[in-house]
Amino acid sequence: MSRNILGRIKRHSAIVSVSLIVSMACLGTAWQAEAQTYQFSKVQVEGNTNVDVATILSYAGINRGQPVSAGQLNDAYQRISGVGLFETVEIVPNGNTLVIKVKEFPIIGVINFEGNKRLKDDVLAKIVKSESRRVFSPAQAEADAAEIAKAYQEGGRIAATVDPKIIRRSGNRVDLVFDIREGDVAEVERLTFNGNRAFSDRRLRQVLATKQAGIFRRIIQSDTFIGDRIEYDKQLLKDFYMARGYADFQVLDAVGEVTRERDGFFVTFTLREGQSFKIGNVTTVSEVEGIDAAEFQKEVKLRSGVTYSPTVIDNNTTRLENLALKKALNFVSVQPRITRNDRDQTLDIEFVISRAPRIFVERIDIEGNTTTLDEVIRRQFHNAEGDPFNPAEVRRAAERIRALGFFKDAKVDTQQGSADDQVIVNVDVEEQPTGSLSFGASYGADSGIGLTVGFSEANFLGRGQSVGLSISTASSSKSASLSFVEPAFLGRDLAFSFSGDYAETTTDNSYYDTRTASLGFGIGFPIGDYSRLQLNYKIANNSVSNVDADSSQILQNEGALGGLYASSLGYSFSYDTRTGGINPNGGMLLRFGQDFAGIGGDQRYISTTGLAVAERRVMNDDLTLRAVFEGGMINMMNGDSRVTERFFGNGKIRGFESNGIGPRDLNATNEDALGGNMYAVTRFETEFPIGLPDEYNIKGGTFLDIGSVWSLDNTNGGLLSGCTVADCTVDDSLKLRASIGVSLFWTTPIGPLRFNFSKALKKESYDKTRSFDLTISSEF
Repeated sequence: MSRNILGRIKRHSAIVSVSLIVSMACLGTAWQAEAQTYQFSKVQVEGNTNVDVATILSYAGINRGQPVSAGQLNDAYQRISGVGLFETVEIVPNGNTLVIKVKEFPIIGVINFEGNKRLKDDVLAKIVKSESRRVFSPAQAEADAAEIAKAYQEGGRIAATVDPKIIRRSGNRVDLVFDIREGDVAEVERLTFNGNRAFSDRRLRQVLATKQAGIFRRIIQSDTFIGDRIEYDKQLLKDFYMARGYADFQVLDAVGEVTRERDGFFVTFTLREGQSFKIGNVTTVSEVEGIDAAEFQKEVKLRSGVTYSPTVIDNNTTRLENLALKKALNFVSVQPRITRNDRDQTLDIEFVISRAPRIFVERIDIEGNTTTLDEVIRRQFHNAEGDPFNPAEVRRAAERIRALGFFKDAKVDTQQGSADDQVIVNVDVEEQPTGSLSFGASYGADSGIGLTVGFSEANFLGRGQSVGLSISTASSSKSASLSFVEPAFLGRDLAFSFSGDYAETTTDNSYYDTRTASLGFGIGFPIGDYSRLQLNYKIANNSVSNVDADSSQILQNEGALGGLYASSLGYSFSYDTRTGGINPNGGMLLRFGQDFAGIGGDQRYISTTGLAVAERRVMNDDLTLRAVFEGGMINMMNGDSRVTERFFGNGKIRGFESNGIGPRDLNATNEDALGGNMYAVTRFETEFPIGLPDEYNIKGGTFLDIGSVWSLDNTNGGLLSGCTVADCTVDDSLKLRASIGVSLFWTTPIGPLRFNFSKALKKESYDKTRSFDLTISSEF
């Protein structure tokens, strides 16, 4: 029979009260007879089964033959009751014998969970502290029930209730059952803001981690109400405004009100924006003898007139501190002093170089990392034990630890060391899952229906290494890839990477088959605040086969060569200011790379690619403007290029099919697209809200694409026979194509989708156009 534990606790209290009254009545009689004292020659314990007599007597603390007052007997009663092993306790004086009657709590046999669907038994078992084959404690069972309810509340189910019950078994044993009523998810029905003038509610909702409930409310967990997330949202709002110059911004209040049905919340943020400030005068002064402020001023990358941002100030402070370290100037601090000019809404920044206290790092203590190795966390610190203590560096190390993405939470603080000039840096982290196994299906207008299996692990064996494996197959293609990255090769800021790729295409989307297999190695390292250089080596085998008899003579010749090896060395340079740059409303990305093939192998060529992206948000961040230029060129040093090396511009110019533009052999029956040795594309894009509720995550856009694919090493096309060389020459000249269109951006649980509706404005008669396509929206 199940019994509610709370009821048992009430009955337990009643028994205790009765026992105490009986005991005190007896004590009262003895008090009068013996002047408030007892003397027992014998202490007798009754009712114990699992707890031995000696243990109970040690709790009582009463010795035979010694005078005992009524108060001391009451204290003994409290001590025995307080150990939590007994359901009832009675202390009864009986002449010269003190009788201690106890009833032990039962032993827990089985712990069960009933009514739980969202949280599985194995998850709940890790939450409760009650254990099988241990003494049952009503207080602990109630505490376990509270922790289970808290776990559900953190998942947005605020109406969840947990009722602990016991089922009596023979042999003074019980089964402990947690009866769970999960309730529905309490969603965030509406996110609103008070006091915002510069930015719309729509724009501010994009900043928050909490989202409004939308059509995917059963899938997306970010639309559930979680109290701790509100505090995080307040910090996100502050970072957003501060990065845009609002130095006085405050979140005055954040209130979550429960709906009448208790199945949702209305969350309201009350803001005080203040005014947006720009940078005024920027100077550097030195308060340390022998340090030239002018030398440090040259390192400052901050100019008057740009929007104030704490991140930019911190980045420049770091630059000056790094310069001090390079010059072996220890115990030097750089502090920005900010002077407000409310009249013209500017902030003068003065970087002050001063002496810092002579304090050293005694040690770095790391706790909470059950999977991640200490060295992975420790290498995020640029100072080690025994180095001068730099508070700013500790803060930046904490940011780097959080940026790893390995931890749900990471706290870094300091405490006094063993001496006045020593500090201990404490790191407390909480691990989170870093791996994923995915199974999916895809569809492409060119590749058809495909299946994909993928595995990724960002913290392989706790070493901070990333591993990825994916296999995909479609009606016209197959591919597989393997990647490995060691971010701290040889213990330095060097990223060693290894990759292996295999891909093949069939005649489903062309009149020939291709196969490509490659292995590559690379080393990457930063060369500036926003720039990085990657050096790489790759060996690849490419082949063209099963060329259709009606295909171009050019392809026939390439297919006759069989598989060719290319061994290449290359580099890639990137410069990216879109995150962490001076301008929070935009930035730019530059990427340039070259591969030099001919280090052994069959092919010799130079392949060059470049990409430039400029992005800016205007109209209070509601409108995003983007301009993209990219191009590529391959220069063959021996022989002719093949379709496996040439560019086709697929996906570069919307409004055209795959293999739809570029040089084409019109004399061949199949009119094959041949690709080109060069391509260049310019794209202009916009993104903007279209008035739909934010929870649908749908935005609109427009685009204009202009570009071309051109240049062949061999233009002698046609069939094996049937036309002269002059008649079979392929036109590989530069001919511009252009298209215009509109887009719909839809962020879904399966990924960001992009629907393009386009029209070709400029094309050739033989080009193949497409007015609609659906793609996974990618980032550069």
